[in-house]
Amino acid sequence: MSEIIGFLGMSHSPFATLLPPGEATDPGGAFLTGVARVRHAVAALSPDAVVVIGPDHFHANFYDVMPSFVISVDEAIGFGDYGSTPGPLPVCSELAWPIRESLAEAGFDLSLSYALTVDHGVVQTYEMATGGTETPLVPIVVNTAAPPLPSLERCAALGHALGKAIRAADFPGRVLVVASGGLSHWLPSNDPRDPSVSDDKRMALIHGRQDVRGFAEAREPRVRAMGGNSTARVNAEWDAWFLKQLGVLDLDPILALGHEGVEASAGSGGQEIRCWLIGQAAVGLPLVWTLYEKVPEWITGMGIGATFEVP
Repeated sequence: MSEIIGFLGMSHSPFATLLPPGEATDPGGAFLTGVARVRHAVAALSPDAVVVIGPDHFHANFYDVMPSFVISVDEAIGFGDYGSTPGPLPVCSELAWPIRESLAEAGFDLSLSYALTVDHGVVQTYEMATGGTETPLVPIVVNTAAPPLPSLERCAALGHALGKAIRAADFPGRVLVVASGGLSHWLPSNDPRDPSVSDDKRMALIHGRQDVRGFAEAREPRVRAMGGNSTARVNAEWDAWFLKQLGVLDLDPILALGHEGVEASAGSGGQEIRCWLIGQAAVGLPLVWTLYEKVPEWITGMGIGATFEVP
């Protein structure tokens, strides 16, 4: 049977690689220093596999078919955006299949992939946490960017079922659950119903699968233009509250916010906290170590939380 050895939640940002700090005191320096400490702690835990829960940023999933949850059971391919590793990643099929079957029995029909593309929303945190791409992983992608999103309650319920599925799996190893996303940040709308979305962007959101690389190349300059702004909107107070709730293992006030409440306090990018809710609900332990840095230059509140000690 599998053993869950902890939960790690971590923010990601394209600008962690596009605008890296030159000194520890530069924007993002405190966060990356914390990442290095976490990486050493994870190495000491010595996981045999990691379940990585993260979003997709329209590199794999589009509005032609938009699943709420996807699990890879055979192959995962890094898209390679914003400095994340491109190419094949080592999927732990021995763990992925029993997780998928157990979740189905529990009433969660995750979309199944034998060849899942994962972008920096999964790969950046996976690399930062494990120090590379050698540790076998089970990637689970959550729709956090394309309304309508799965409800916060559904995500927490999936997390509880995921924890049971991991523990019941006939996989003789130690499993670390990792969530990637958030915290507060405000992004342009990706809703095709939104009149502010241009016709060209609307077509790309729906039909981007026809030319994924072309869509990504057209979007990247717009993403890069958002970085470096020291006045970009970040809600550090809300981020601190969110981490505090996970530290006392009280998710109900977060769930009560609903989609609109999260959007108002943490922005559209803050919807990525769904990944954290799934991961912590799976492990069922409070955070005992956190680190937070407000990094408007990266357009994001960068947080880390672990259910294990980080020296």
